[in-house]
Amino acid sequence: RRRERGLGITRYFWSKSSAPPIAAGGYQAGGAPCPFVMIPLPDGVHIQSVALQGKAASGGSWSVESELRKVIPATAEKPVLEPTISPDGQKISYVCNGNLYCYWIGKDATVQLTTDAKKGVVNGLAEYVAQEEMDRRTGHWWSPDSLRIAFTQVDTTHMPSYRIKHLSSEDSNGMEEEHEYPFVGKDNAKVRLGVIPVEEPTKRFWTDVQAGGEGTKTFEEYIPRVGWFPDGRLYAQLQDRKQQTLQLAHFDQETGKRTVLVEEKTNVWHNLNNCFRPLCQSSPEDPNLRGGFIWASERDGFMHLYLYSSSGACLGQLTSGEWMVDSFEGVDEVGGLVYFTGTADSELERHLYCVPLSNYTKAEKEQRRVTTLPGMHHVVLDPTFRHFVDIHDSPNNPPQINFCSLRDGKVVCVIHKSKILPSDDRLQRLSAQPPELVTIPSKDGTMLHGAVYRPDPEVYGPGPYKTLLSVYGGPHVQVVSKSWILTVDMRAQLFRAKGYLVFKLDNRGSARRGLHFEGSIQHKMGDLEIDDQVCGVKWLEERRLADPKRVGIYGWSYGGYMSAMALAKAPEVFKAAVAGAPVTSWDGYDTHYTERYMGLYEENKECYVNDSSVIFNAPRIRGKLFLIHGMIDENVHFRHTVRLIKALNSASIEYDLLLFPSERHMPRGLQDRIYMEKRIASFFDQNL
Repeated sequence: RRRERGLGITRYFWSKSSAPPIAAGGYQAGGAPCPFVMIPLPDGVHIQSVALQGKAASGGSWSVESELRKVIPATAEKPVLEPTISPDGQKISYVCNGNLYCYWIGKDATVQLTTDAKKGVVNGLAEYVAQEEMDRRTGHWWSPDSLRIAFTQVDTTHMPSYRIKHLSSEDSNGMEEEHEYPFVGKDNAKVRLGVIPVEEPTKRFWTDVQAGGEGTKTFEEYIPRVGWFPDGRLYAQLQDRKQQTLQLAHFDQETGKRTVLVEEKTNVWHNLNNCFRPLCQSSPEDPNLRGGFIWASERDGFMHLYLYSSSGACLGQLTSGEWMVDSFEGVDEVGGLVYFTGTADSELERHLYCVPLSNYTKAEKEQRRVTTLPGMHHVVLDPTFRHFVDIHDSPNNPPQINFCSLRDGKVVCVIHKSKILPSDDRLQRLSAQPPELVTIPSKDGTMLHGAVYRPDPEVYGPGPYKTLLSVYGGPHVQVVSKSWILTVDMRAQLFRAKGYLVFKLDNRGSARRGLHFEGSIQHKMGDLEIDDQVCGVKWLEERRLADPKRVGIYGWSYGGYMSAMALAKAPEVFKAAVAGAPVTSWDGYDTHYTERYMGLYEENKECYVNDSSVIFNAPRIRGKLFLIHGMIDENVHFRHTVRLIKALNSASIEYDLLLFPSERHMPRGLQDRIYMEKRIASFFDQNL
């Protein structure tokens, strides 16, 4: 989740339109109001106007005011959260102490829009699972005409608080946090969706959506996406508790009654995405597109783009094939082109592609790859669809930012070139060369991608070597790709420099391989994933790369779960494991993530309690186990490790333990990180 950790400028937002000059400051040449930048800081919201000096066409330049102007003050008692600029650039909405406010820039005046916040009831902010698991960071949305705000009201008064104690506090009473955490099988927050006119806030109305609440049987359990069509209709995506039904609905502007446009059903789960995009104007050549939208679906097993009419009729596919769309990047309605990133050329790479809107009428889909260099590309398109910014990296090339032509992908100019190269002395001291990418078969013949960090044979010989598996293993994540991050994995490189072979493998259940590949772990986590990791070890042993008597495994979060489970389910393979912040029993994790993959608790209790639980399997653990956890972890609670310790004690199984009293899900303090890395290295040196 987003957190305010910095004391300086950590984020900023451009106004899409110009603001009145009273608060924003000044006019451009010719009398036009200035656009501005909004900068949230701990002491409040600041804005800074930007003026064009001269004419842009003749080389004019933009100038910025020398000082920020604080327009919305904030204090510890009255924090300002989620400030959002209205589309017309005239207003800023924000949340303070659970209520929604609107600040008029030109009037330098603030209006309180809601008044019903209380302990456990919050307006305009996203609930925990929306932020943590749905990638929905906000709880309010401006209408296109800047006259209304859609917002969620979150009610957690029916949910018991989960308390996290800061035991390292110097205060004898300690400091305590309260979290309304939605545990598996328990109640979710109640979430309503309303609309409030900013000029007449007393005339707010509620849509007919009541998400969450008590029990697990309601359809509209989650509201993962909210927004507005260009014509002013409010829309939302709705999910059931099992996440096997996904609806897109729009709402009557007077009554709030819904009309369902799209309903998707699956017997696996729906992976949420940000590919939905309303079309803004009609096409002269194709009246079917008027008011339509682009929708992404995995209905054929891979994430692809579909074109819909304004009434919700599916007109056809824009993309197809045994590969997947990663992200929607833009639609040029005038040119009739759709841009997206995906895996059409390789599931180990990400490229920018372009298809015509008319693809929906064609059996053979036209498609053009825009980016040229192999590796991973993250892009931002120019609104005029002439250029794009490309952040490119690969195992041999650190990230470089290029300004490119959208027509042919050619580099127009280099914006930033990294000074770190594979030949850099700091990397050379660790022999930090890119790992070798390999493909190996699983038990059922599915091909799996791996990365091998092999020690220098001139120093350590041809093998076999002490071997470490660096594992994550969970869904929605890909570890092995043609990316620079593999090369600069300093822990893997350090172990390689010490004579270990380090291996990474994306087992079945990981991301970017399609729904069948990812869905293979459905209802039974910690089983197939371990089998595939064992296949990886056997593959290394067959090539005399891994010493079968000296194999260890390490990971964090889901990887910590995998590491501990590997000692229990494959003790003949793994001799030592480091489990960082492990989920030890899935009944202790949150609803939206866990129930997506494991199903409802009451329908799959056997796997929750037994097969997929490290705690249940703890008596089977052999070898050496090293547990690491931050004691104020609000994601995977420290309670997970405590419950496992209890089971290990009961079974008289030895373990090592490292706790960080003031750290959360991942240690961030420099000295804590250094100490942790030393302990991990020492643990494997002693036990392999």
